[in-house]
Formats: sequence, C-alpha cells, structure tokens
Amino acid sequence: MRFYLLSDNVDTLVGMRLVGIEGVIIHKKEDLVAKLKEIIEDDTIAIVLMTTKVILLAPELISELKLRNQNPLFVEIPDRHGDTNMGESIDSYVSKAIGVKLIK
Repeated sequence: MRFYLLSDNVDTLVGMRLVGIEGVIIHKKEDLVAKLKEIIEDDTIAIVLMTTKVILLAPELISELKLRNQNPLFVEIPDRHGDTNMGESIDSYVSKAIGVKLIK
C-alpha cells in the first residue's frame, strides 16, 4: 500500500517526492477526473493526498468519493500558502455524513 499526491504546485510535489511519495500536478477538472479514475482502479494506492486547490476543481466529486469509498482514503493537505480553513471542511463532511449540523 502506498501514498499518492495530487497537487496544484511543483513545490508540494517535490517535497513529497523527497519522502518517497509519487504524484502529479493537476490544474484542470478533466485531468483530475481522469486521474481519480486511474487511482480508484489501482489497488496499491491506499491514501491520496490532495492540495486544497485541487479539491476546489471538483469539490462535489471529492466529497462523494470521501463518503462513498473505503479505499483509497482521500486526505486534504494545505498548499504552501496555507490559506484554507480545513476545520470548516471537516465539519462540513461530518455534517453531511451524519446528517446533523455541528455546533462549535
């Protein structure tokens, strides 16, 4: 089982390659959809790391994959700019999964 990275920038890809994680740069929704189909069919990939900007190319599709698929596990990681509020994303996914709005 291995990790795989879908990134919007070269810096993140190079950093992950330094620790042995393969991946690709994605800038278009069509490319993302095609790559996700390949990843889902590959039984050797256990965890897919995705930068926030890649997720924003197709947020509904990514949410569906996170909720529906057991393998691989899709994990959002901040890009080098770190301009995301991942806590709100996690709250949103949990709320959708259990059907209850979470209160902070």
